[in-house]
Amino acid sequence: MKITETKLKSCLILEPQIFEDNRGVFFEVFKIKELSDFLGYKVDFVQENKSISKKGVLRGLHFQKGESAQAKLVSAQNGSVVDVIVDIRPDSLTFGEHIKVHLSDINNKSIFIPKGMAHGFLALTDQVVFNYLCDDYYNPKEESGILYNDPALAIDWNYPLSELIVSEKDLLLPTFKKLMQ
Repeated sequence: MKITETKLKSCLILEPQIFEDNRGVFFEVFKIKELSDFLGYKVDFVQENKSISKKGVLRGLHFQKGESAQAKLVSAQNGSVVDVIVDIRPDSLTFGEHIKVHLSDINNKSIFIPKGMAHGFLALTDQVVFNYLCDDYYNPKEESGILYNDPALAIDWNYPLSELIVSEKDLLLPTFKKLMQ
């Protein structure tokens, strides 16, 4: 497994070594020991989530607050997405910055998202099966998010905005500035 750091501290891209032969393909998605050794602390995933989305669905930008903050390992099990992570850690050198990573069932990359990050993705193919491993349980009282098209974040989703499918709940999320007040 190849682990690559991004400009957002502790936000990592994991790329498996893929073994292919006449039977098909095999790869290890991640090894908890390698991930924990790289981070310098142990990660314990306690919940697995899966979402299925059609093309144009944008989910996010979501996170859990306070003691319910979650680190996540995310991947596209089927299909292709543009994945966006925003650093919302006030003491971070990259506070308010974001990265975009293409995840698909072709490149088989995963992203480790540490606590203190908002996360969202846009489905680029007809059907996307997206997988999340979380290190804490979902707490609806601590869920929050940031508006996906906040001008201050200037996220270019590289997709016609008129064709996006966004939940009513996500359309009502606050801007980054309002959230951080």
